[in-house]
Amino acid sequence: MSDEEKEPRNPGRGTRLGLGALSGLLAGFAALAVAELVAAGVRPQAGPVVAVGGAAIDRTPAAVKDWAIRNFGTDDMLILQLGILIVSGLLALALGVLGLRHRRIAAAGILGFGAIGAVAATSRPDSAALTDALPSIMGALVAALLLYALVGRLLAPRRQQARSPEPAGESWDRRGFVIAATTAAAATAGAGALGRALNGAGGRDALASRKSVNLPVPSSRAPVVPRRAQVRVAGVSPFITPNEDFYRVDTALVVPTVDTTAWRLRIHDQGVRRPLTLSFDELLRRELIERDITLTCVSNEVGGPYVGNARWIGVRLADLLAECGVRPPSQGGPADQLVARSVDGMTIGSPVEDVMDGRDALLAVGMNGEPLPFGHGFPVRMVVPGLYGYVSACKWIEDIELTTFDAYDAYWVRRDWAREAPIKTQSRIDTPKPFARPRSGTVMVAGVAWAQHRGIDKVEVRVDDGPWQEATLAAEDSRDTWRQWSYPWRATKGGHTVTVRATDRTGQVQTEKRSRTIPDGAGGWHSVVVTVE
Repeated sequence: MSDEEKEPRNPGRGTRLGLGALSGLLAGFAALAVAELVAAGVRPQAGPVVAVGGAAIDRTPAAVKDWAIRNFGTDDMLILQLGILIVSGLLALALGVLGLRHRRIAAAGILGFGAIGAVAATSRPDSAALTDALPSIMGALVAALLLYALVGRLLAPRRQQARSPEPAGESWDRRGFVIAATTAAAATAGAGALGRALNGAGGRDALASRKSVNLPVPSSRAPVVPRRAQVRVAGVSPFITPNEDFYRVDTALVVPTVDTTAWRLRIHDQGVRRPLTLSFDELLRRELIERDITLTCVSNEVGGPYVGNARWIGVRLADLLAECGVRPPSQGGPADQLVARSVDGMTIGSPVEDVMDGRDALLAVGMNGEPLPFGHGFPVRMVVPGLYGYVSACKWIEDIELTTFDAYDAYWVRRDWAREAPIKTQSRIDTPKPFARPRSGTVMVAGVAWAQHRGIDKVEVRVDDGPWQEATLAAEDSRDTWRQWSYPWRATKGGHTVTVRATDRTGQVQTEKRSRTIPDGAGGWHSVVVTVE
């Protein structure tokens, strides 16, 4: 057998393009794996996927964010991360193919994307050091070198006999490429696994700290929920929302896992005569109260799911502020805005007047009889009855700054949401569901209504264009919780539209006028269309 016959044949055009794309994909995976490994030594939030995703969230118009929440719900963050990974994979494939003709340009392209990740990481609100750039930089550097090497194997000349009509540059080092690609894939998998393990170690410490929390018995217990607060109609939401079913809407791509031993809360700035710093244990030693409070997200569409009721345990925020010498504006205090900051850099601005007007505004540490779940703000979060979450419900809180609305715009305000946002009077039909096909006869229409800190006084139901009929209200727990209702409808065959509206205790009737969630919450009546058989 001749020397030429022992050499591998030149790959066809399609094969060469495929191997180039594979080289790019391996380089892309290597970038992410190395970045995750380096992030374990810096902080998990400095990884390129999280950093770029966070930057994308920050720069996304409010209307687009609202659309994402409406269509993807609590999976919007997962969709974003999958989108980032898919786009990264496609770019890696393209750079691999480009490298077949322009190897240095392709490698430089990877370095450019690494620079984008580095800038995104260091520009995040929770970034405290330039070391946050290291995961993206190191990942890109390794990926660029790997792509350069793999493509080089595809372009490496083999020994040519003088009579060979093919130019040397059209040959490739098959054995060298296979060895390099296999080694790179194994090393990438190992780096990724090690990175995940190291990043998970910090999470395990936080998990252990949560398991060690024993919530003290509150000095002021919540009243027993009235027996008739829950209507006996199938399909209606439970009066107390289980933790696993409670809605979660925030901007955190990675849920912060905070170790209570390292957590601190600082209260400071304008009008704070006695600044205060508290550890978690010090907070637990203070007087705790227990209250049932319904929370509502401003992104909740009319009839939407982003409302839930829970039993919270926490410290009265007004007591802490008073201890620091803070006075509300009505008593001559200079600060009218409380800016809460979370460990991930989120800022939420609340009116000082509201949190100090006597309502049960809390720094909550417990939810439905257990320490806060990580996704709902462990170890400490704010809960303020009557205000939408984006102006009150700061999760993973670590800093409270007293300032003015004129001096500072919090995160959502800078994105066209209103500075102040009391929850609007709303009601929802839980059953029958839209497009249901109930049988003629008595059909129970039931659901929930809410107007936190004002209370629900009346709920009415209308079928088609008929008169409003008053529904039966379930027992009220408190004015800070939602209230269930039911109405026995004598349904006749055919298509019908069932509509609900509520009236709060101030006499304010739920508005008919439809409005978007932006800038201060959705408005309008909730209706369902059914076909009675």
